[in-house]
Amino acid sequence: MAALDQKSPNVLLQNLCCKITGKSEADVAHQFQYAVRVIGSNYAPTIERDEFLVSEKIKKELLKQRREADAALFSELHRKLQTQGVLKHRWSILYLLLSLCEDPRKPSNRVCSYGALLAQALPRDVHSTPFYYARPQSLPLSYPERSATAHNSSIATSGISSMGVFSINGPGPTPPSLLTGPGPQAVGESMRGSRLAWTLPISSSPSGATAAPRPTCGPSSSPASKLPQRQRRDGDGSGECLHQQSLDTSSRLAELGWLHNKIRKYTDSHSLDRAFGLVGQSFCAALHQELKEYYRLLSVLHAQLQVEDDQGVNMSVDSSLTLRRLLVWTYDPKVRLKTLAALIALIQHILGLVSHPILNFLYRWIYDGELEDTYHEFFVASDPTVKTDRLWHDKYSLRKSMIPSFITMDQARKVLLIGKSINFLHQVCHDRTPPGKIMPASKSTDSPKDATELFTDLEGAFQSKIDAAYFETSKYLLDVLNKNYQLLEHLQAMRRYLLLGQGDFIRHLMDLLKPELVRAATTLYQHNLTGILETAVRATNAQFDSPEILKRLDVRLLEVSPGDTGWDVFSLDYHVEGPIATVFTRECMSHYLRVFNFLWRAKRMEYILTDIWKGQMCNAKLLKSMPELSGVLHQCHVLASEMVHFIHQMQYYITFEVLECSWDELWNKVQQAQDLDHIIAAHDVFLDSIISRCLLDVNNRSLLNQLRAVFDQIIEFQNAQDTLYRSALEELQLRIQFEDKKRQREEMGEWGVTAEQEAEENRRVQEFKDTIPKMCSQLRLLTHFYQGIVQEFLRLLMTDESLQFLSFRLDFNEHYKARDPRLRPSLGATRGRRSSNI
Repeated sequence: MAALDQKSPNVLLQNLCCKITGKSEADVAHQFQYAVRVIGSNYAPTIERDEFLVSEKIKKELLKQRREADAALFSELHRKLQTQGVLKHRWSILYLLLSLCEDPRKPSNRVCSYGALLAQALPRDVHSTPFYYARPQSLPLSYPERSATAHNSSIATSGISSMGVFSINGPGPTPPSLLTGPGPQAVGESMRGSRLAWTLPISSSPSGATAAPRPTCGPSSSPASKLPQRQRRDGDGSGECLHQQSLDTSSRLAELGWLHNKIRKYTDSHSLDRAFGLVGQSFCAALHQELKEYYRLLSVLHAQLQVEDDQGVNMSVDSSLTLRRLLVWTYDPKVRLKTLAALIALIQHILGLVSHPILNFLYRWIYDGELEDTYHEFFVASDPTVKTDRLWHDKYSLRKSMIPSFITMDQARKVLLIGKSINFLHQVCHDRTPPGKIMPASKSTDSPKDATELFTDLEGAFQSKIDAAYFETSKYLLDVLNKNYQLLEHLQAMRRYLLLGQGDFIRHLMDLLKPELVRAATTLYQHNLTGILETAVRATNAQFDSPEILKRLDVRLLEVSPGDTGWDVFSLDYHVEGPIATVFTRECMSHYLRVFNFLWRAKRMEYILTDIWKGQMCNAKLLKSMPELSGVLHQCHVLASEMVHFIHQMQYYITFEVLECSWDELWNKVQQAQDLDHIIAAHDVFLDSIISRCLLDVNNRSLLNQLRAVFDQIIEFQNAQDTLYRSALEELQLRIQFEDKKRQREEMGEWGVTAEQEAEENRRVQEFKDTIPKMCSQLRLLTHFYQGIVQEFLRLLMTDESLQFLSFRLDFNEHYKARDPRLRPSLGATRGRRSSNI
């Protein structure tokens, strides 16, 4: 036995070739060289991957069998298959069909035995046994002998020597006889690799040929060396009893199944888990690859049994696949499966040890809000320099690079919010409710085993703990903000006062402020304006608001520029502090003030146009006695109508399409919010939306400039009309006085006027009439500027799809489009719109 152990694998392989072929060493040189090349090489398919060639071969095969109809049907089906993307590897499927169509029972296409296999040396034979091609080359291979009589055996086994593996408690122990490895020399030379499947016989020899001796795994004289392993399909041999030795061998083989199930369970539970990380996914992929090699071996063994079964071999007596041979052939995969199972157990054990302190950090944070991270190991970071008013926004953050791979980003965000909510309640809301009353506390991890069990079930127990703490803490925080600090009431107050939602209050406030705001901005005093604000509150429905809200409403004067009036610097203000300042931050309040100034200016334009219309209605009858003013007054009415239409459409757009729609979305999101971050995010989106849609953002600066120019033209028109009416009314008053004096003198029997007085009167009237063309030209110039600005505004609106409907309403009768060709859609756009309507 010792002499056999000292032989190199090459010598053993040469002896095997001589034994199989029955020839001398000199005669088997060709077969020996081919065997060495097969064992030490990775075979790849030598057939060209030509889909057309394979399909033609299949059709020719069908024509040889006189199956013309089937050949035509195959051609049609193949054509349809090429037009679909269902199969990615059509060549492989067609080659499989071609291989299956060949009759395996034809003697000319079968390798009968080891001797025929090595003699023919045909790697292209599609019916030859597949080889174990993807074997890892880093593992040494050896060819140990099983007994002293194994010199006559034809089995070449592969195994692992000098490799320490972890012991796994499986169904049965490892056969001691298989643990004996080859010597160092044999191990070194066996690094060429082996192809286990080539050692398996495929079929018996053809008729007339002498079969090679069948290999055995023990002494050939022992009757127990050949034991029944598989029963025939028809049930022959069922009920036979296994010997005690075969039971022991079967228990050793059953360990393979136990190890396979253990590894498969682990891979199935982690393969689709995204939280397992890229490294974990790679580990599972490697395990799948190892199992694939194990499946390939089983396929080889099953194919051998299938061939023998199809040939009518008595499986209980004459089968070449005995339990002992199966034990030898599965030795190498068994050792590999043991190693893989040990790796899985080791990884789970290490995970428990590593995750135990992380879980302690986690529980202290989510149940007590305490962050004791001396060495900065936890994925939640704290900045002690941040003040209390910025606690929610800036004090706590996530270290994304330190989030464990088994914790998802959503879970990490919830963990951050839980602890942050507890600290916000204690430090900002001054709520002293113990955390145990906010949510039911969970037990802390007592051992690494508890941590392992918790993190193993990331979508079950761990997720439920995080979700429970998140929902309870967030719900309690929102209840405190709404009940104790009236968060929703303050949000509605912003809508009513800073966004001009309280219509009666805003209108009355404008009426009261008008005498003050028409003055120069430098002459205003804030305490006077504050008194007017309080008067407006007491006189309108605003008086019924909560005192907590009304005391926060105030007046602010903006920075004064040269030439500004009170209308340019006046603004309402709303004071916020405490917990609600977390939602209404300084940035948010600056957005509110910008929107208020825009809405206040637009509301002032509506107020001005109302005064213009009142002046026209009141003075229309008075100036009927001055027919020379009919033309200029008509111009005033037309221009005023254009401006009223423009401002009304803009007010409708701002009030309903911007403010009301955005407010409705905000209110729905606030009602459905699960935590404070959801409210803050919804509020920020609301402000960004109205800033953008009110043309106050950077992208709409040109539109805003044109709109402000329209507002300036309205103010210019008000001044021009006031000047016109003032001059006309003065002239009317002088004419009335002249007629009254004339009538009085006539009643006294005197001449009504002298020639000089009449000439003076006619001269004065003519001077007034001479000013009318100047007034008309001034109004025409004003109208021209106004219409040019509106046309440019409409042109800019057409470039923004979200504002095109506003441009349609502003120019509903295409009055401006007729004046400006740039507002007319191109012929291609018109055709496209018509075709889309069709």
